[in-house]
This record gives sequence, structure tokens and C-alpha cells, in this order.
Amino acid sequence: MAAAQGVDRALGDGSVRAIVLTGAHGLFSAGADIREFNTPKARAEPNLPTLIAAVEASQKPVIAAIGGTCMGGGLELALGCHFRVATAGASIALPEVKLGILPGAGGTQRLPRALGLEAALNMIVSGATVPAAKLRGAALFDEVVDGDALAAALAFARRIVAEGRPAKRLRDVALREPNAEAFLQFARTTVAAVSAGYPAPLKCIDAVAAALKPFEEGVRIERELFVQLLESPESRGLRHAFFAERAAARIPGVDENARARPIERAAVIGAGTMGSGIATSLASAGLPVTLVEAKQEALDRGMASIRRNVEAAVKRGKVDAAAAERTFARVEPGLGYDDIAQADLVIEAVFEDMDVKLGVFRELDRRAKPGAILASNTSTLDLDRIAAATQRPQDLIGMHFFSPAHVMKLLEVVRGAKTSDAVLVSAMQLAKRIGKTAVVARVCDGFIGNRMLEQYVRQALFLLDEGASPQQVDRALERFGMAMGPFRVSDLAGNDIGWSIRKRRYVEKPGVVYSRIADRLCESGRFGQKTGAGWYRYEPGRREALPDPAVDALIAEYRRERGLEPRQIGEEEIVQRCVYALVNEGAQLLDEGIALRASDIDVVYLTGYGFPRYRGGPMFHADTVGLYNVVRAMRRFAADPRLARGDPGFWKPAPLLAKLAAEGKTFND
Repeated sequence: MAAAQGVDRALGDGSVRAIVLTGAHGLFSAGADIREFNTPKARAEPNLPTLIAAVEASQKPVIAAIGGTCMGGGLELALGCHFRVATAGASIALPEVKLGILPGAGGTQRLPRALGLEAALNMIVSGATVPAAKLRGAALFDEVVDGDALAAALAFARRIVAEGRPAKRLRDVALREPNAEAFLQFARTTVAAVSAGYPAPLKCIDAVAAALKPFEEGVRIERELFVQLLESPESRGLRHAFFAERAAARIPGVDENARARPIERAAVIGAGTMGSGIATSLASAGLPVTLVEAKQEALDRGMASIRRNVEAAVKRGKVDAAAAERTFARVEPGLGYDDIAQADLVIEAVFEDMDVKLGVFRELDRRAKPGAILASNTSTLDLDRIAAATQRPQDLIGMHFFSPAHVMKLLEVVRGAKTSDAVLVSAMQLAKRIGKTAVVARVCDGFIGNRMLEQYVRQALFLLDEGASPQQVDRALERFGMAMGPFRVSDLAGNDIGWSIRKRRYVEKPGVVYSRIADRLCESGRFGQKTGAGWYRYEPGRREALPDPAVDALIAEYRRERGLEPRQIGEEEIVQRCVYALVNEGAQLLDEGIALRASDIDVVYLTGYGFPRYRGGPMFHADTVGLYNVVRAMRRFAADPRLARGDPGFWKPAPLLAKLAAEGKTFND
């Protein structure tokens, strides 16, 4: 470690009176390289605890000059220094909890001594980033300045040497909190209620509680808890997710000379829920947007929806009222295609019907300026067919937002057969600009997310045929960690949307077996929350999903008509069938080259479909279970005539899955 060598040289140089630690490029440190966790490098000396111990024991004052980023192990090092000088805008955080671990180099022991128990606990348990200016006046910083951190720290160092000021060591501070036990119990109760499946937040509280003990004992407890979490499957899943999101931005095979096209103005065609959400997202990132509709009434509804979106952001504390007004002012309403003439990017967000979309893109081809990027928000349709309706297929790309588009992080960027590298790079850069996590997919029916979802939902419906109830399936998958079960999700999105897609599937895929129980539900007008009744019932003004005897009766009648004998189905079977259906279809997508990487599939399901982050995504979860065990379970399902009744070929492992399982490998090898 270069820092350790530098400190040793300074300590051995008699002409050095004080030591200032800082980082390169105006930053302090973003922390440890988490790629080294669980490797010999993490244990190699000199490691971070050794460096902190050397700094803390120094007889010469050591001052941390903190600018830019000071997070994780970087903040732990700064806490080990005798003094700290920071710029007001420096970003301060101990974000380890987001990776399923806790600070392991004394951070949980020194930060409470610098900020007090409550403030330190809030930072550590949340992993939140705080500007240094908000911590002004606490013992964490000796000075918070508006200028250059290094210059201020050097001046501070000269001053304390001249004054003969003694070094301050946070480890020597006695933490006195009269109501500590009551506060910690309250914190445990509160955190336990919101951290199901995540062991790190409660372990963080245990570690911070140890700061009330003598320092060495507290550090020992912290280290034990750190090691426990580091080896946990939840931490491995969270670290996989961290790297997967970064890998998704790298697109192999793209011309390295391809330059993004400038996007200074955008237009959105369609002012419905999706179109208004997309416009909100673009405008929130500073882009002027024209929202286009054919009729004034629909346009007015869309503008009103954008107004509600920005007002909701103010209520949530995301932006202030002035910023919300600036966002709204960036959206210009327009009737007809004449209003898109100056747009660098035009995003179509009309009804999910091929004929409708073809009509829109023929108009865009005629009206959009040369070089404009034409994007479709289609969630399932053939992008290459849409591109073929234009004279500029190289300019066309899929940008599949997820509803609500101004909130959801995922953006599926669909690369058509003729999409240029420049347009692909432009879409990826725009995604970053508007705060989205982008994943590239090739063209197929449903792309990555919805193609996999179809198999997940098919299994959920077969489970109803066989004896499960909607609430039983939802409960099992929510206990597994899904944000919502499939039937609650369907009610939220609108059951008629899935019904419309299935009708198309029945024509396009006549050999594929589907349960028709969801169709029966829709035929009775139960479209979900918007009609007050779906798989559940909903009371006016409330979104609570309430079991409905009418649905039980509908399902029972359907089974009688089909001659289906219901049976008891356990939670393990429910979870395995639904999740392994995702995994098998994901493997098929990799085989076909629709998805670039297994980790990209994980990112899609973590950011767009509510898959539990601590499980790392469906493909990583399968790796954790063991692909041999996944295939073994699938073959067991295939051999059971009660399950195979729906589709005998459903449980045939995808070639890639079968190959990897036979070789003892994983998707991420």
C-alpha cells in the first residue's frame, strides 16, 4: 500500500513535523477495492487496519485533507487521523451496508465518538452520503472550508505545529450516552421491521452498540461481525449486483470510435401514463421535451400527469418546489408531428399494437430531422419490423422504460439488426444522464425482462390450476424476497394488459400451452386495482389487496370444468417452479445472444422486476443453489404428470443450462 509506505517515510524523516494525507484528483478515497474481498489480497499486509494503527500511533500529527469523496475505508482512515480538514461539498459515507457488510476497520467505533451515537448509527445503517457541510461543528471535522482541502490542511498543519497542539485520537474519546440502551432497542425494532432478508443493518447496530465498550473490545466485536457478514450469501449477492450494474454499461464489439450524437432536445409521442412518465424523466434531467398527442383532451391529461409527478417529487423531498417548476416548464405540449422538427431524440410511447406503432414511425420518418434518434418504448414487439417501416433503420433503437417511467431505474436498450453503434452509445449515455440503469438486449419477443416474465407467469397460473390460491403464490414468492407476488403485480399493472398479450400469443404460438384461468378473470371485468377487483378486491381509496371469495369460486369452477383435481402445494415448490422458470428462459436468452451476460439478466430483474437484491438476481441465485441442483429439480418437475400436464416440454433445460450443470460450472464462470 503506497499510503503506508509514504507514512513510514514521513515518520522516519526528522525534518517532517506533521503529515497531511490526501488523495489524487481532488478526492480523498472512495474506499477499498471490493473485488479483493474474500481473496488473499484482502489479508495481505500492510492492510487498512495496519495503516490506521500506524497513523493513529504517530507521534507526529496526521491531518486528513478531505475533498471530493471520502467513503468506506477512506473515511475509516480519516477517522484514524488526529485531525480532519474537509471541503464543504465533500461526500462523506460509510456505505458498506449496501454491500451486505459493515465497516471493518474501526468505522463503527470511531464515528460514534466523532458524531454521537444516533447520528453515527443513522449514517452506518443507511449507508447514506452526507455533505461535509452538514456535519460542521461535530468532532468529525476540525475545519470545514470552501476552498481547496489540501491548501487548507497544510495551513492547518503549520498552525498546530506552531501552537504545539497535542494530537487527538478518537479511540481515546469516552462515549457517554445516558439513554443508549433505550435508543438502541428502538433502533433494532425499527430496522428489523424494514430489513427482512438483509442481516447487515441489524449487525451494524450491534457493532455501533459495541462503541459503548472499551475501544479494543469494540474493535474486536466489529471485526467478528464484519467477517460473519463477508461470508454471508446476502453479501455475495449484493456484491454481485454492484458489479453487474457496472458491467452492464460495457458493450463488447461496439466501434470504439463511435461518438454519441448530441441530444439537446427531445420529443415524446403519446401522453399516456408511460409517455408522461418518460417526459418527466427527461425534463427532470434538464432536457427540453415536447409532449405530442393527437387530441387536446389527451394532451391536457398528460400535462396534468407530469404536474402530479413533479409535485409528488417535492412531497417525497427529492427536489424543492423551484426545481419542480423548472422541470415542468421544460415540457412543451404539442398537437401533431410538426412539433418534433427540432428534436434530436423522439421516443414513441403509444399503445402496444404493431399497426399503431408502424403508423407512428412512418410519420416520424417523414417529419424528424436527419440524424435524429428514433426510439420505441415497445415492451414486446419486433423492433426490426418497426425499423423496416422507415428509411433510416440505423437511427432506430428500442428504449423500453418501466412504469412509472420517472421512478423505475431500469431501461432496456434494444439494439436492432441495423442500429448504428453511434445510436447505441447515445442511448446508453442518455440513460446515465437521466439516472437509469441501462441493459442492452437484442430483438426478440419480449426482449429480456418480459420474455422471461411470460414463463414465470405461466408457472404461477399452472399453480392455480393445480390447487394453489393467488394469495398463497404471492405469499411464497414475497417470503422468498420478491417485492410483490405475480398476482399483486398483475392487479397493479392491469390484468387486461396481460390478457391482450396472451391473445396475441395464442395466434402466434398455437402449440404453446397456457392456463386460461386469467382469461376467465378478465372476461368477468376484473382488471385489477383500476376496476376495484382483480385477483384481489380493493376498497375505494385504498390499495390493500384483500382476498376475495368470488375469485376462489371462479378458480374452483374453472378447475371443475377442466377436470382438474386440486392438491396441496408447498411454498418450496411454488418458489422453485416460478424462479427456475425464469432461470431456464434466461439461459435460453444467453444461448440465443439476446442477452450479453448472465449478470445483465440479473440487473434487469433486480432493477425492473422486484427480484430480491440480496439474492443477486435469478441467474446468480441459480449459481448459488448450484446449476446441477436446478436441473435436477427441473427434471423432477418434468417427471411429475400433475405438473407436466400443462406443457410436457416446459421443464426441458436450455442447452446452456444443461451444459454448465454437467460441467459443474456457473453462469458467471
